[in-house]
Amino acid sequence: MVRVKTLLDTVGQTPLIRLQNLVEDQDSELLLKMERTNPGGSIKDRPALYIIEEAERRGWLKPGGTIIESSSGNFGITLAMIGAAKGYRVIVLVDPKTTPVNLAMMKAFGADVRVVTEKDDSGSYHKTRIALANRLHREIPGSFRPDQCFNPLNSEAHYRQTAQELMEQCQGKLDAVILTVSTGGQLGGFSRYFKEHAPHIRVIAVDAVGSTIFGGKAHSYLLPGMGLSWTPPNIDDLSRIDEIYKVPDEDAFLMCRLLARYEGVLGGGSTGAGLVVAWKLVQEWGSGKRIACLAPDNGERYLPTIYNDVWMKERGLNVEIEPMGLRRRVRELVPHSRYPVETANYQPELVEILDCPTRFHEVRR
Repeated sequence: MVRVKTLLDTVGQTPLIRLQNLVEDQDSELLLKMERTNPGGSIKDRPALYIIEEAERRGWLKPGGTIIESSSGNFGITLAMIGAAKGYRVIVLVDPKTTPVNLAMMKAFGADVRVVTEKDDSGSYHKTRIALANRLHREIPGSFRPDQCFNPLNSEAHYRQTAQELMEQCQGKLDAVILTVSTGGQLGGFSRYFKEHAPHIRVIAVDAVGSTIFGGKAHSYLLPGMGLSWTPPNIDDLSRIDEIYKVPDEDAFLMCRLLARYEGVLGGGSTGAGLVVAWKLVQEWGSGKRIACLAPDNGERYLPTIYNDVWMKERGLNVEIEPMGLRRRVRELVPHSRYPVETANYQPELVEILDCPTRFHEVRR
Protein backbone atom coordinates (compact mmCIF):
# COMPACT_ATOMS: atom_id res chain seq x y z
CA MET A 1 0.00 0.00 0.00
CA VAL A 2 1.32 3.41 -0.96
CA ARG A 3 1.79 5.74 2.00
CA VAL A 4 0.29 9.11 1.20
CA LYS A 5 2.22 12.06 2.62
CA THR A 6 1.13 15.58 3.37
CA LEU A 7 2.96 18.37 1.57
CA LEU A 8 5.13 19.18 4.59
CA ASP A 9 6.14 15.54 5.02
CA THR A 10 8.16 15.87 1.81
CA VAL A 11 10.67 18.33 3.26
CA GLY A 12 14.19 16.86 3.31
CA GLN A 13 15.87 13.80 1.79
CA THR A 14 17.04 15.86 -1.16
CA PRO A 15 19.16 14.12 -3.83
CA LEU A 16 22.93 14.35 -4.14
CA ILE A 17 24.23 14.44 -7.70
CA ARG A 18 27.72 14.28 -9.21
CA LEU A 19 28.72 16.89 -11.78
CA GLN A 20 29.99 15.40 -15.04
CA ASN A 21 30.80 17.95 -17.71
CA LEU A 22 32.38 20.80 -15.77
CA VAL A 23 34.79 18.48 -13.97
CA GLU A 24 37.89 16.99 -15.64
CA ASP A 25 39.47 13.59 -15.03
CA GLN A 26 42.25 15.02 -12.88
CA ASP A 27 39.81 17.00 -10.71
CA SER A 28 38.29 16.02 -7.40
CA GLU A 29 34.77 14.56 -7.40
CA LEU A 30 32.23 17.37 -7.11
CA LEU A 31 28.81 16.66 -5.59
CA LEU A 32 25.82 19.00 -5.55
CA LYS A 33 23.02 18.64 -2.98
CA MET A 34 19.79 19.64 -4.71
CA GLU A 35 17.74 21.53 -2.15
CA ARG A 36 15.41 22.73 -4.90
CA THR A 37 13.50 19.45 -4.56
CA ASN A 38 12.01 20.53 -1.23
CA PRO A 39 8.31 21.42 -1.72
CA GLY A 40 8.96 25.15 -1.30
CA GLY A 41 11.85 24.94 -3.75
CA SER A 42 14.73 25.78 -1.39
CA ILE A 43 16.80 24.75 1.61
CA LYS A 44 14.84 27.25 3.71
CA ASP A 45 12.03 24.69 3.98
CA ARG A 46 14.10 22.85 6.56
CA PRO A 47 14.68 25.55 9.21
CA ALA A 48 11.33 27.23 8.55
CA LEU A 49 9.36 24.05 9.21
CA TYR A 50 11.57 23.12 12.17
CA ILE A 51 11.06 26.54 13.79
CA ILE A 52 7.30 26.58 13.16
CA GLU A 53 6.83 23.09 14.59
CA GLU A 54 8.92 24.00 17.65
CA ALA A 55 6.84 27.16 18.08
CA GLU A 56 3.65 25.09 17.97
CA ARG A 57 5.04 22.57 20.44
CA ARG A 58 6.14 25.27 22.88
CA GLY A 59 2.91 27.25 22.59
CA TRP A 60 4.50 30.29 20.90
CA LEU A 61 2.26 29.82 17.84
CA LYS A 62 -1.35 28.76 18.18
CA PRO A 63 -4.13 27.97 15.65
CA GLY A 64 -5.23 31.07 13.79
CA GLY A 65 -2.01 32.92 14.64
CA THR A 66 0.08 35.19 12.43
CA ILE A 67 3.65 34.50 11.30
CA ILE A 68 5.75 37.63 10.73
CA GLU A 69 9.20 37.50 9.15
CA SER A 70 11.87 39.53 7.39
CA SER A 71 13.10 37.71 4.27
CA SER A 72 14.84 38.40 0.98
CA GLY A 73 12.82 35.65 -0.66
CA ASN A 74 13.21 31.95 0.02
CA PHE A 75 12.46 31.90 3.74
CA GLY A 76 9.42 34.07 3.10
CA ILE A 77 8.21 31.78 0.32
CA THR A 78 8.52 28.76 2.59
CA LEU A 79 6.67 30.45 5.45
CA ALA A 80 3.92 31.49 3.04
CA MET A 81 3.63 27.87 1.89
CA ILE A 82 3.57 26.56 5.48
CA GLY A 83 1.01 29.20 6.44
CA ALA A 84 -1.26 28.09 3.59
CA ALA A 85 -0.88 24.42 4.54
CA LYS A 86 -1.43 24.99 8.27
CA GLY A 87 -3.93 27.84 8.19
CA TYR A 88 -1.79 30.73 9.49
CA ARG A 89 -1.76 34.33 8.30
CA VAL A 90 1.72 35.26 7.04
CA ILE A 91 3.27 38.74 6.77
CA VAL A 92 6.65 38.98 4.99
CA LEU A 93 8.87 42.07 4.97
CA VAL A 94 10.98 42.11 1.79
CA ASP A 95 13.12 44.75 0.03
CA PRO A 96 13.71 46.03 -3.52
CA LYS A 97 16.28 43.26 -4.22
CA THR A 98 13.56 40.61 -3.94
CA THR A 99 12.86 39.25 -7.43
CA PRO A 100 9.44 39.62 -9.09
CA VAL A 101 9.13 35.84 -9.20
CA ASN A 102 9.71 35.51 -5.44
CA LEU A 103 7.19 38.27 -4.74
CA ALA A 104 4.64 36.54 -6.95
CA MET A 105 5.19 33.19 -5.22
CA MET A 106 4.68 34.61 -1.75
CA LYS A 107 1.51 36.35 -2.85
CA ALA A 108 0.27 33.20 -4.61
CA PHE A 109 0.41 31.39 -1.24
CA GLY A 110 -1.66 34.21 0.26
CA ALA A 111 1.06 36.08 2.15
CA ASP A 112 0.78 39.78 2.97
CA VAL A 113 4.01 41.06 1.36
CA ARG A 114 5.36 44.48 2.33
CA VAL A 115 8.37 46.07 0.61
CA VAL A 116 10.77 47.97 2.89
CA THR A 117 12.55 50.72 0.95
CA GLU A 118 14.48 52.41 3.77
CA LYS A 119 18.15 51.40 3.88
CA ASP A 120 19.98 50.79 7.14
CA ASP A 121 23.35 52.21 8.21
CA SER A 122 25.22 49.61 6.12
CA GLY A 123 23.41 50.55 2.90
CA SER A 124 21.38 47.33 3.00
CA TYR A 125 17.81 46.69 4.14
CA HIS A 126 18.33 43.92 6.67
CA LYS A 127 18.12 45.97 9.87
CA THR A 128 15.14 48.07 8.77
CA ARG A 129 13.26 44.96 7.67
CA ILE A 130 13.95 43.19 10.95
CA ALA A 131 13.04 46.22 13.07
CA LEU A 132 9.70 46.60 11.26
CA ALA A 133 8.95 42.88 11.59
CA ASN A 134 9.63 43.10 15.32
CA ARG A 135 7.38 46.15 15.69
CA LEU A 136 4.53 44.40 13.90
CA HIS A 137 5.02 41.38 16.15
CA ARG A 138 4.56 43.59 19.20
CA GLU A 139 1.43 45.16 17.71
CA ILE A 140 -0.37 42.06 16.38
CA PRO A 141 -1.85 39.75 19.04
CA GLY A 142 -1.18 36.05 18.59
CA SER A 143 1.75 36.63 16.26
CA PHE A 144 5.05 34.74 16.09
CA ARG A 145 8.44 35.84 14.78
CA PRO A 146 10.62 32.98 13.44
CA ASP A 147 13.46 35.56 13.53
CA GLN A 148 15.80 33.54 11.32
CA CYS A 149 18.80 35.85 11.86
CA PHE A 150 18.82 35.59 15.66
CA ASN A 151 16.98 32.35 16.42
CA PRO A 152 19.41 29.45 17.13
CA LEU A 153 16.72 26.99 16.09
CA ASN A 154 17.75 27.95 12.54
CA SER A 155 21.17 26.33 12.89
CA GLU A 156 19.80 23.53 15.06
CA ALA A 157 17.60 22.39 12.16
CA HIS A 158 20.67 21.90 9.96
CA TYR A 159 22.69 20.32 12.79
CA ARG A 160 19.99 17.74 13.46
CA GLN A 161 18.82 17.14 9.90
CA THR A 162 20.64 18.46 6.83
CA ALA A 163 24.25 17.84 7.88
CA GLN A 164 23.51 14.32 9.07
CA GLU A 165 21.61 13.61 5.85
CA LEU A 166 24.59 14.66 3.71
CA MET A 167 26.96 12.57 5.81
CA GLU A 168 24.78 9.48 5.37
CA GLN A 169 24.47 10.03 1.61
CA CYS A 170 28.26 10.22 1.31
CA GLN A 171 28.68 7.22 3.64
CA GLY A 172 31.22 9.31 5.52
CA LYS A 173 33.46 9.66 2.44
CA LEU A 174 33.78 13.43 2.16
CA ASP A 175 36.74 15.82 2.25
CA ALA A 176 35.04 19.22 2.26
CA VAL A 177 31.63 20.87 2.29
CA ILE A 178 31.06 24.29 0.69
CA LEU A 179 28.38 26.47 2.32
CA THR A 180 27.13 29.91 1.34
CA VAL A 181 26.09 32.18 4.17
CA SER A 182 23.39 34.69 5.03
CA THR A 183 21.55 34.18 8.32
CA GLY A 184 24.19 31.61 9.30
CA GLY A 185 21.87 28.67 9.88
CA GLN A 186 23.51 26.33 7.39
CA LEU A 187 27.06 27.27 8.29
CA GLY A 188 26.42 27.17 12.05
CA GLY A 189 24.64 23.83 11.97
CA PHE A 190 26.95 22.09 9.51
CA SER A 191 30.16 23.30 11.12
CA ARG A 192 29.02 22.14 14.54
CA TYR A 193 27.93 18.73 13.23
CA PHE A 194 31.07 17.99 11.25
CA LYS A 195 33.51 19.19 13.90
CA GLU A 196 31.77 16.94 16.41
CA HIS A 197 31.28 13.88 14.20
CA ALA A 198 33.84 14.12 11.37
CA PRO A 199 36.48 16.76 12.12
CA HIS A 200 38.58 15.70 9.11
CA ILE A 201 35.96 17.25 6.79
CA ARG A 202 36.87 20.82 5.95
CA VAL A 203 34.07 23.36 6.34
CA ILE A 204 34.41 26.21 3.86
CA ALA A 205 32.25 29.33 4.01
CA VAL A 206 31.34 31.47 0.99
CA ASP A 207 30.10 35.05 1.30
CA ALA A 208 29.38 37.85 -1.17
CA VAL A 209 31.92 40.56 -1.89
CA GLY A 210 30.48 43.59 -0.09
CA SER A 211 29.00 41.65 2.81
CA THR A 212 30.72 42.03 6.19
CA ILE A 213 29.65 38.84 7.92
CA PHE A 214 33.37 38.14 8.12
CA GLY A 215 34.56 41.72 8.27
CA GLY A 216 35.97 43.68 5.35
CA LYS A 217 34.66 46.71 3.51
CA ALA A 218 30.90 46.99 3.10
CA HIS A 219 29.38 47.97 -0.24
CA SER A 220 26.34 47.05 -2.28
CA TYR A 221 26.17 43.74 -4.11
CA LEU A 222 23.66 41.89 -6.28
CA LEU A 223 23.83 38.31 -5.00
CA PRO A 224 20.39 37.50 -3.56
CA GLY A 225 19.98 35.59 -0.32
CA MET A 226 23.58 36.06 0.79
CA GLY A 227 25.43 38.35 3.17
CA LEU A 228 24.76 40.60 6.15
CA SER A 229 26.48 43.54 7.79
CA TRP A 230 27.28 41.55 10.94
CA THR A 231 28.20 38.00 11.98
CA PRO A 232 24.90 36.27 12.78
CA PRO A 233 24.78 34.46 16.13
CA ASN A 234 23.77 31.24 14.37
CA ILE A 235 27.48 31.05 13.51
CA ASP A 236 28.28 30.66 17.18
CA ASP A 237 31.87 29.42 16.87
CA LEU A 238 34.06 30.66 14.03
CA SER A 239 36.80 28.22 15.01
CA ARG A 240 34.69 25.43 13.47
CA ILE A 241 35.18 27.01 10.02
CA ASP A 242 38.37 26.17 8.13
CA GLU A 243 38.37 28.78 5.38
CA ILE A 244 36.36 31.73 4.10
CA TYR A 245 35.98 33.00 0.53
CA LYS A 246 34.18 36.02 -0.89
CA VAL A 247 32.83 35.73 -4.43
CA PRO A 248 32.01 38.62 -6.81
CA ASP A 249 28.53 38.91 -8.32
CA GLU A 250 29.70 38.38 -11.90
CA ASP A 251 31.64 35.18 -11.19
CA ALA A 252 28.67 33.70 -9.32
CA PHE A 253 26.20 34.59 -12.05
CA LEU A 254 28.43 33.28 -14.86
CA MET A 255 28.86 30.05 -12.91
CA CYS A 256 25.05 29.74 -12.76
CA ARG A 257 24.88 30.09 -16.52
CA LEU A 258 27.58 27.49 -17.14
CA LEU A 259 25.94 25.08 -14.71
CA ALA A 260 22.67 25.34 -16.61
CA ARG A 261 24.27 25.04 -20.04
CA TYR A 262 26.73 22.23 -19.34
CA GLU A 263 25.11 20.24 -16.53
CA GLY A 264 21.41 20.94 -17.03
CA VAL A 265 21.06 22.32 -13.50
CA LEU A 266 19.29 25.65 -13.03
CA GLY A 267 20.51 27.14 -9.77
CA GLY A 268 20.24 30.47 -7.97
CA GLY A 269 23.01 32.95 -7.25
CA SER A 270 24.13 31.30 -4.03
CA THR A 271 24.55 28.01 -5.90
CA GLY A 272 26.79 29.79 -8.39
CA ALA A 273 28.81 31.43 -5.62
CA GLY A 274 29.39 28.14 -3.83
CA LEU A 275 30.38 26.39 -7.04
CA VAL A 276 32.94 29.08 -7.89
CA VAL A 277 34.83 28.09 -4.75
CA ALA A 278 34.16 24.38 -5.28
CA TRP A 279 35.50 24.62 -8.85
CA LYS A 280 38.69 26.21 -7.57
CA LEU A 281 39.21 23.48 -4.97
CA VAL A 282 38.52 20.52 -7.27
CA GLN A 283 41.35 21.78 -9.49
CA GLU A 284 43.76 22.44 -6.61
CA TRP A 285 43.08 19.24 -4.68
CA GLY A 286 43.02 16.93 -7.70
CA SER A 287 41.68 13.39 -8.06
CA GLY A 288 40.95 11.19 -5.10
CA LYS A 289 39.11 13.88 -3.13
CA ARG A 290 35.37 14.44 -2.76
CA ILE A 291 33.84 17.90 -2.33
CA ALA A 292 30.14 18.60 -1.68
CA CYS A 293 28.41 21.90 -2.33
CA LEU A 294 24.87 22.81 -1.37
CA ALA A 295 22.59 24.14 -4.12
CA PRO A 296 20.15 26.13 -1.95
CA ASP A 297 17.36 26.90 -4.41
CA ASN A 298 15.83 26.80 -7.89
CA GLY A 299 17.18 29.00 -10.66
CA GLU A 300 13.74 29.50 -12.18
CA ARG A 301 13.25 32.22 -9.57
CA TYR A 302 16.07 34.19 -11.18
CA LEU A 303 15.11 33.96 -14.86
CA PRO A 304 14.28 37.70 -14.92
CA THR A 305 17.67 38.56 -13.39
CA ILE A 306 20.68 36.22 -13.42
CA TYR A 307 19.59 34.48 -16.63
CA ASN A 308 18.40 37.68 -18.33
CA ASP A 309 21.02 39.24 -20.67
CA VAL A 310 19.40 42.67 -20.54
CA TRP A 311 19.36 42.74 -16.72
CA MET A 312 22.99 41.62 -16.58
CA LYS A 313 24.22 44.13 -19.14
CA GLU A 314 22.35 47.00 -17.48
CA ARG A 315 24.44 46.29 -14.40
CA GLY A 316 27.70 46.17 -16.31
CA LEU A 317 28.10 42.40 -16.07
CA ASN A 318 29.34 40.02 -18.75
CA VAL A 319 26.79 37.53 -20.02
CA GLU A 320 29.04 35.02 -21.79
CA ILE A 321 32.17 33.11 -20.84
CA GLU A 322 33.53 29.76 -21.97
CA PRO A 323 34.05 27.09 -19.29
CA MET A 324 37.83 27.23 -19.63
CA GLY A 325 37.78 31.00 -19.23
CA LEU A 326 35.91 30.89 -15.92
CA ARG A 327 37.86 27.80 -14.86
CA ARG A 328 41.09 29.77 -15.18
CA ARG A 329 39.53 32.79 -13.51
CA VAL A 330 38.37 30.95 -10.40
CA ARG A 331 41.87 29.55 -9.88
CA GLU A 332 42.95 33.13 -9.12
CA LEU A 333 40.44 33.46 -6.28
CA VAL A 334 42.21 33.74 -2.92
CA PRO A 335 40.72 33.02 0.51
CA HIS A 336 39.33 35.97 2.42
CA SER A 337 40.65 34.28 5.55
CA ARG A 338 42.24 31.05 6.73
CA TYR A 339 41.81 32.25 10.32
CA PRO A 340 38.03 32.79 10.63
CA VAL A 341 38.10 33.65 14.33
CA GLU A 342 39.96 36.84 13.43
CA THR A 343 37.13 37.95 11.13
CA ALA A 344 34.41 38.10 13.82
CA ASN A 345 31.95 40.95 13.37
CA TYR A 346 29.47 40.07 16.09
CA GLN A 347 27.14 42.85 17.17
CA PRO A 348 25.22 41.49 20.18
CA GLU A 349 23.74 44.92 20.82
CA LEU A 350 21.53 44.45 17.73
CA VAL A 351 19.25 42.12 19.69
CA GLU A 352 18.30 45.07 21.89
CA ILE A 353 18.51 47.77 19.21
CA LEU A 354 16.20 45.85 16.86
CA ASP A 355 14.03 44.61 19.76
CA CYS A 356 14.35 40.97 18.73
CA PRO A 357 11.85 38.66 20.43
CA THR A 358 14.08 35.57 20.47
CA ARG A 359 15.90 36.91 23.52
CA PHE A 360 12.86 35.72 25.47
CA HIS A 361 12.98 32.22 24.03
CA GLU A 362 14.64 29.47 25.99
CA VAL A 363 15.82 27.42 23.04
CA ARG A 364 17.29 23.97 23.14
CA ARG A 365 21.01 23.66 22.33
